[in-house]
Amino acid sequence: MTPRLAPAQPSEAPSWHMPGPWVLRMILVAVCAMVLAGVGAAWHVSQVSGQEAMRRVVAQQTDEVEVIARLLASKMEQSQKVLRTMAAGVTPRMQDSSFFDDQRQYLALPALGFFDAVQVVGSDGAMLLNLRGGRPVAAASLEPAERDVLRRTLADGKPQVSELVAGGTGDARVTFTMPMHREDGSVLGAVGGALKLQSQSLLPPSMALPERDDSRLVVFSRDGTILSHSDPTRVLGNVRDEAGLSAVYAQWLQQAQPLVGRGITQVMPDHIVSMAGMPLPQWVVARVSYSRALLAPLAGAQRDAWWTVAGALGAGAVLLVLLLVLLLGWMAQPLARLRLAAQQLLQVDTQGPVQWPRVRGEVGDLVQALERLARQGSQHAEQQSTLGSQFQAILDHASVGIVITRHGVLEVVGRQTCLMLGYTPAELQGKPARTIYASSEEYARAGARVQAEFAVHGAFDGDVCFMRKDGSHVWARVQGRGVGAGSIDGGTVWILEDITAAREAQQQKAWETEHDALTQLFNRAAFDERLGALLAERATRLRDNGAAPHAAAAGDGVVLFMDLDHFTVVNDLAGHDAGDDALRHVARLLESQVRQLGWAARVGGDEFAVVLPGCALARGQAVAEQLRQAVQAWAPSYQGSSFTLSMSIGLVALEASMQDVASVLYAADMACYDAKRAGRNRVQTGRAREASASGRVALGPA
Repeated sequence: MTPRLAPAQPSEAPSWHMPGPWVLRMILVAVCAMVLAGVGAAWHVSQVSGQEAMRRVVAQQTDEVEVIARLLASKMEQSQKVLRTMAAGVTPRMQDSSFFDDQRQYLALPALGFFDAVQVVGSDGAMLLNLRGGRPVAAASLEPAERDVLRRTLADGKPQVSELVAGGTGDARVTFTMPMHREDGSVLGAVGGALKLQSQSLLPPSMALPERDDSRLVVFSRDGTILSHSDPTRVLGNVRDEAGLSAVYAQWLQQAQPLVGRGITQVMPDHIVSMAGMPLPQWVVARVSYSRALLAPLAGAQRDAWWTVAGALGAGAVLLVLLLVLLLGWMAQPLARLRLAAQQLLQVDTQGPVQWPRVRGEVGDLVQALERLARQGSQHAEQQSTLGSQFQAILDHASVGIVITRHGVLEVVGRQTCLMLGYTPAELQGKPARTIYASSEEYARAGARVQAEFAVHGAFDGDVCFMRKDGSHVWARVQGRGVGAGSIDGGTVWILEDITAAREAQQQKAWETEHDALTQLFNRAAFDERLGALLAERATRLRDNGAAPHAAAAGDGVVLFMDLDHFTVVNDLAGHDAGDDALRHVARLLESQVRQLGWAARVGGDEFAVVLPGCALARGQAVAEQLRQAVQAWAPSYQGSSFTLSMSIGLVALEASMQDVASVLYAADMACYDAKRAGRNRVQTGRAREASASGRVALGPA
């Protein structure tokens, strides 16, 4: 039973419907997406904050080493200025007199107490003054590095800064030199001033304070000697032993580029290293920080943020999920009502109209589509019911037996078939086709015959012997066609006509004298006799009605003369057995088409004739065209080759001028000849006067 459809009217006040599994899954996905979004946002914030913190640490540390490098450079410049002032106070007269022999006189030199040691040499390199701690010392106590820097100052006439003069940690010093010039610009001598490494004027210990576990401030020379360190025990050590700094120092040496301008910072896996250089003494200031220790506060803040987010999600999860479920459930109500309506539509025992939701948007479009499909389904069900009734009427009232089989099973059996075989429909419906055969051998032979006929002709047309329920035999003229064109896999429709009586008549000798042995059609003699009787009956009828002997009568009948085109090709290529099979098939085809209208005969080798008594000319032409198309559509296959046959047909109406069989056949033969001459495979209508003018011998070769 098909449910009735609801009219297009607003539905009742909607009630709450539980969403279906698909909507529930969507809600679950939305909740998961919300949680993932919160977690992702927290992760993103933590990552961004970490990157920002790292950027600030790098910038701060870079600025720090730049400031310290500039501070040290200014100390160097200040020391050179003090030394320049002292050099300006030494005149040539002082060198030529015993000025440096009197302690009271040279102690008056400006800024003499600024340096830890002071040297004055003449233009010839002779040591004029060598003070250390304010007291004169022997010239032999001067270190080679200090002698070398004084010598280079005399030679170049330019200020110089010596390399580190290392004794012990407390005695390590750096010497600054300044040339003295005469008025003519020549070098008068040189003044040197030494500062201890740890002095307040150079690298005081307080510069590396305060000491931090997470960071180290290191000042080192180009050769890697540590000049200042947060750990005093590391002074005069080498930076190659400094964790984190050694790799950056090795890379700097490999590039062979001086550190000038802004400082540089490199972020290592565990360290952040910033370096800035001083060009004059080629010293480097470096800050080495442990990245984990620096970022530990940030990591703690990130953990706090994670716990805050987790707490917020945990506290509000129930409320958010509830609100989300209610919102999505409310939004999904039209879809839930549509689902209920679709379930109601699928129930065959549904009573009353289907309540479709009236909404807009996608669900509304689906409702309209389902309503249309439901209406089409209802109409289709009604049509199926009508067709089923009509089909059952055909099965119950057809004058021939109808059977539909598939895979060897009797799926549909008509009433006439049951009467012919002596069974009830229930006894045959759904039973194997073997049931209506005398033996399994008969069934196998019939199956092989059907397979062969379908392989050659695409159909079956022949006489088959069946067995009734009472054990007696019945002969039937059987025609089979596949439900799918040319195939029996999808089922086969069979038409059965009881020919038991005709079969018995065939056994009589009289039947053999009237029929062609090959095609089972009337032979030429029987055709002439039957056509002559028809012409005599027509003449008697006209005479009894008082009409003139030669008066024409509309609808007296038509005669068809047919000749197969290119039939010799089948004989030549496939053999005479194939030619005989083709003639038998054409004979069956003609007989099945005209059985209810007239009769057919074989009048020559590949020539046939058909008489349609009482048939009007227009109707005869339609039948002739139908026969021509049927032959043309048939494509037999013999010995692996396919053949195409056609038929030329001559048609004449039984006019009053045709008084005997010879004149009728002559006129039909001439029309067939004209059809062949016009190109074959066509129907040509002729008349008696046209035939008499052609001069062709009747029934001659085409």
